[in-house]
Amino acid sequence: MHSVTVSYRAARRLERGHPWVFRSDLEKVPELAPGSDVRVLQPSGKLLGVAHYSTQSQIALRLLDRHDRTIDAAFFRERIQAAIAFRQRVVCDSNGYRLVYGEADFLPGLVVDYYSGCLAIQTLNQGMALLQPVIVDVLQELIQPQAIVEKNQAHVRTLEGLELRNGLLRGTLPQDLSITLNGLRFSIDLLGGQKTGFFLDQRENYAAVRRYARGRALDCFTCAGGFALHLAGVCDHVEGVDSSASAVALANRNAIDNGIGNADFREADVFQLLAGYQSARRSYQTIVLDPPAFTKSRAKRDEAARGYKEINLRALRLLEPGGTLVSCSCSHHVSAEALLEIIHDAASECGRPLRLLEARTQAACHPVLVGVPETQYLKCFAVEVAR
Repeated sequence: MHSVTVSYRAARRLERGHPWVFRSDLEKVPELAPGSDVRVLQPSGKLLGVAHYSTQSQIALRLLDRHDRTIDAAFFRERIQAAIAFRQRVVCDSNGYRLVYGEADFLPGLVVDYYSGCLAIQTLNQGMALLQPVIVDVLQELIQPQAIVEKNQAHVRTLEGLELRNGLLRGTLPQDLSITLNGLRFSIDLLGGQKTGFFLDQRENYAAVRRYARGRALDCFTCAGGFALHLAGVCDHVEGVDSSASAVALANRNAIDNGIGNADFREADVFQLLAGYQSARRSYQTIVLDPPAFTKSRAKRDEAARGYKEINLRALRLLEPGGTLVSCSCSHHVSAEALLEIIHDAASECGRPLRLLEARTQAACHPVLVGVPETQYLKCFAVEVAR
């Protein structure tokens, strides 16, 4: 195993628990193959740990362990067993959850989701991609899944110089794969669905916001109907909207499978739809905004903020006094404080005073590692239009 020397600034960052070293903090680097395991040293020669090296990304090193050890099947077996044990403690009422969450499980660049006996895997950096066959063998040994699918279509792989891939790696996919969460059944399309098959990070938020919902509800960017179908049990009627025809078809199927008759879904551009509903003087008691990330880079944060303000402004204009807005963002570069300020700005512009009901984040199967802010990305605010 070769050694890479990093600056004292990077060494302090690693010692405080953050696993990344940026390329600008490398001081001595031998010629290395993509995805190599390397020892990480500070300038004095002190060992800081073992990392994966990337030849392409600006994140040149991702720390795997703070000791000198081989990154092999035994290493992955230990880390994945620990991840499984954690989920057994924090996941309830669901057979769909994130099993391995990258840096938060000390396996940077590796994501594994569990769907009722099947697994979806993402290897998002050069080192994890190189070791994917080893990881798949360990998952097969520990879990004995019915199928393992790779969902390696995330844009971040292109920053690592990796090809985008999607396909079955092991086993046989069941014809009708579904998961249950919070008492509802959702069909899963592992090969064709968004993300790795479902938005598992909202699982606890789906249930939590039901306590504030009532009356006529509008679920924007509904995807598979996650929020909409959870709200159907407490609202008079729920309308779900998404720009994807396949998402709308899946949401309708999920409504039928759960025997829900007071939820309808339609294909539309949400921004245009909200503007049209305002012109038509429609009103709602509950509106959910759960858009895709408006930015994946710090450089476009201002542009994203304008998008979030516009959509929250349009939603607030449709809410009746006493109505509830659930506003979410999965953009890491828009902080919780920034999103709440955006919602406040939108409310001030349309003269709607707000009462904060609850502030939430991602489900516990997506744990947040203290000192690694990148592991926390989902924000979910429930606010009430004060009478």
